[in-house]
Amino acid sequence: MGKLIEVKVPDIGDFTDVPVIELLVAEGDTVDQDQALIVLESDKSTMEVPAPQAGVVRGLKVGLGDKVSKGDAICALEAEAEAESEGETREAQGDQAPVPDQSAKVAPADSAPEAVTPRKSDHQTPPASSPAPRIPVTVPDIGDFTEVPVIELLVAEGDTVDQDQALIVLESDKSTMEVPAPQAGVVRGLKAKVGDKLSKGDAICELETKSSGDGGEAGGDETSGPEQPAPVTPASVTPADSAPTDAAPRETDRLSSHSSPPSATSGAAAHAGPATRKFARELGVDLSRVKGSGPKGRVVIEDVQQHVKAQMTAPGAAAGAAPATAGIPPIPAQDFSKFGPVEEKPLARIRKLSAAHLHRSWLNVPHVTQHDEADITELEAFRKSAGADVKLTLLPFVIKAVGAAIRQFPEFGSSLAPSGEALILKHYCHIGFAADTPNGLVVPVVRDVWAKGIVELAAETAELARLARDGKLKPDQMRGGCFSISSLGGIGGSYFTPIVNAPEVGILGVSRGVIKPVWNGEAFAPRLMLPLSLSYDHRVIDGAYAARFIVALVTLLGDIRRLTL
Repeated sequence: MGKLIEVKVPDIGDFTDVPVIELLVAEGDTVDQDQALIVLESDKSTMEVPAPQAGVVRGLKVGLGDKVSKGDAICALEAEAEAESEGETREAQGDQAPVPDQSAKVAPADSAPEAVTPRKSDHQTPPASSPAPRIPVTVPDIGDFTEVPVIELLVAEGDTVDQDQALIVLESDKSTMEVPAPQAGVVRGLKAKVGDKLSKGDAICELETKSSGDGGEAGGDETSGPEQPAPVTPASVTPADSAPTDAAPRETDRLSSHSSPPSATSGAAAHAGPATRKFARELGVDLSRVKGSGPKGRVVIEDVQQHVKAQMTAPGAAAGAAPATAGIPPIPAQDFSKFGPVEEKPLARIRKLSAAHLHRSWLNVPHVTQHDEADITELEAFRKSAGADVKLTLLPFVIKAVGAAIRQFPEFGSSLAPSGEALILKHYCHIGFAADTPNGLVVPVVRDVWAKGIVELAAETAELARLARDGKLKPDQMRGGCFSISSLGGIGGSYFTPIVNAPEVGILGVSRGVIKPVWNGEAFAPRLMLPLSLSYDHRVIDGAYAARFIVALVTLLGDIRRLTL
């Protein structure tokens, strides 16, 4: 049996109680050397803890949400028998803190001000006209990584920054990290830009600080000397009195030990950690608009989530306006009264609600629309000649045909599971139809279409339309649909793109029928052609499946006898 090698949390600088945000292995897993075991996230960096050697995970001691510090046990690795000697060496070093590359821990000699030691005589006082010193800022020690991409540039040439304020964000394949300013100053000679690939020691910029002669001008006596501060080392290094001694620095060693977090500022320099910034970028959120709830106003991931939720439920979002943080530039406001008389009419409540739902569906559903025409010449002749106790319109025929098509192509009556990894297939068929009312668009739902005939569907749609016009529809009468139909036949027009009524995955747009000359094999004959527009969620429905669906629907409408089969 192989020897057990204990794996502990490495030196993570001044941080303690760092949360485990990902657990990448389980008890009994076989891992390779340097394979990541867990992911930690402090308020300034995310980092992986790799396996010191290949082996089998035994005695896993951490779980998601646990807070760990340097030296805490993670697990043990059962090494192969032939790897015992190497494992013993690693185990012997397990409790030792890594020793970082000291070359990255000192300021360049040519940039260090001469006032390192207290002045002993008046003649050592620098002249009052000495230029403001510049502190070079370089990429810190980033372990074994080279050519790490710059994913965010948080400052611009000439910006004034505070000490520890983030300048750039780097992202390797294992970690996202900020490089902070070593002290307050003005950014000069900015060399880094988004997309650049940087390695340890590469120049980022220089910081122009206040002249060191400003404070020692008056008097120049011996007591004034010690008050001159020693020059601050670059942001990429750790002060000597707190330098870690780990022999194999991890991702946390790439950042300096910060005495205080950067102050909250506007724009890209918002007070937030790399993981929060990455999360905000994925959602298109401007962090300067998010109020932080963390220590000293730091923005955390939960703040971003709450901000997005608030934006989506705000009155402006309910009216259909894109929230400013949705990644879509807002439409500039205008004072229309400058151009002539205006009147402001409040939106009806139904229109506000439907606008919010349609906007959400349009942003979340990748729409594709398939167009076709159905020959309804015989259907229309039958509709006019049928003697029924209720008025027969085209709508119940279309509803019945759509229900029959969904039987053949059940994915058009499905919904995408919240996980996005499965379909929810429904063994029922409820179809909604858009009803135009004085207060806006509503969609009553006809239930159990498969079990009802044309006359019964005609009576039910007429009653639901009447309730919609009178504003008496109950909430349950507008829920549970599998598919929707939007008919503009009574108004006119040809084709259009109806918006999918999510969480449904399809909607059929029906326009006004038009007499057209159609070739029947021998001659052109006048036929009543019905324009159809089928929109669908391309995450669920592909083009070939949609084409087969609409061809089947056209066939059913062209020969209504098929609806009885």
